Amino acid sequence: MVGRSKKTRTNVVSDGTTGIANGALFTQNPSAPATAQDKRLWKGFCEIESEPAFFNLMLKRFGVRGVKVREIISLDDAILSFLPQPVYGLIFLFKWVEEDPNKQEQSCPEGIWFANQTINNACASVALLNIVNNVPGIELGENLQHFKEFTSDFSPALRGDAIGNFDFVKEIHNAFARKIDMLNADLLLKNEASEKCKAKRRKFDEHDNEAGFHFIAFLPIDDRLWKLDGLERQPMCLGDATENWLSQAKPDIEARMAQYEEGQIEFAILSLVQDPLPKLVSELAENVQSISTVTHRLNTIKPDWEDFLTLAANDEYTRLLQGPDEAYGLTQKIMDSTTVPMAILEHCDFGVVSELTHHFERLVTDQAGLRLAIKEELQTDQADEEKAVARECDFGARMQNFVRVVRTKKQASADAMVAARE
Repeated sequence: MVGRSKKTRTNVVSDGTTGIANGALFTQNPSAPATAQDKRLWKGFCEIESEPAFFNLMLKRFGVRGVKVREIISLDDAILSFLPQPVYGLIFLFKWVEEDPNKQEQSCPEGIWFANQTINNACASVALLNIVNNVPGIELGENLQHFKEFTSDFSPALRGDAIGNFDFVKEIHNAFARKIDMLNADLLLKNEASEKCKAKRRKFDEHDNEAGFHFIAFLPIDDRLWKLDGLERQPMCLGDATENWLSQAKPDIEARMAQYEEGQIEFAILSLVQDPLPKLVSELAENVQSISTVTHRLNTIKPDWEDFLTLAANDEYTRLLQGPDEAYGLTQKIMDSTTVPMAILEHCDFGVVSELTHHFERLVTDQAGLRLAIKEELQTDQADEEKAVARECDFGARMQNFVRVVRTKKQASADAMVAARE
């Protein structure tokens, strides 16, 4: 969202814009949407809403794997317990107010990758990078991994500048840019540049601070809980991180939320969690292999064992998955790398028919739950993809054309009525 920082050092052309107002962009039909080239050449960053689908698509295009953004509708412990585990970090959207600088670290601690936001509206990308670059074991993808290593010795301000100049991140972020967004951002920057010509040192008043929405991150790093706000010079430590670090972050977030009047919902909370889909697919592969093993053993010792299945298990048996199935993301490669749990092998070696039949029925029931969970995740991913792609579409030009057609028809109808009266 809007991140208007005292430390902004965005790349601008001589008139204070990012390349639109001086005619460098949008040379085609003014009513046409921004082209891919327009977005690529533009030096700014567009605003992004706090929609998990948009963040998930950005992470996917960044090359980050194994994580997913989920919305948090309440900080109640019962609601938080439903989040996929582990939770790597929180992203909080609120109206920005500057923190007490005495609460911040004097310098960025070693081992923490923290970037300042030095370009307007880049806070969504900055918040994401401030989290994923601090979580051990996350697959960042080639581009982000190289960027993290390249900026490892940079100061937070230089890292912020590096993000602003990193075309890979900027182009992914600006895939959501609409023409009107780019024009508004450019006009704001031009106005600020004009004011700076009159006053070399411009101070934002209280109204400015209240108007700016901003994303910040909370996450545990090396057993301590940190708040990473790109508009602050340094990270802020909130104390030693416990296993339930989400509860530790709640007071700070709730204090921000309490500043709003009743009925005002001008904040949002997102979580960065482990993507549950790979684990579900892995569990499904183990389940299929276990069923195959138990079935083979039962066929050996009692060929007619299927006649003794309960009705529920028999009903599920007709839909049983017994091998790879792309519809569930279950490939032959995953199957080949999956081993049968030792407990199942022991039951097959020493168990009697009744025990093996019981295990088979339990495995069949478990598989039904896994298939359902995987389908739900795949449907959610598909819905997120469609929502994010729709957000990339610029409907401004279509609306202009629609209004123009309606106005033309109304005018033609009016002219016809006047002619008829004459």
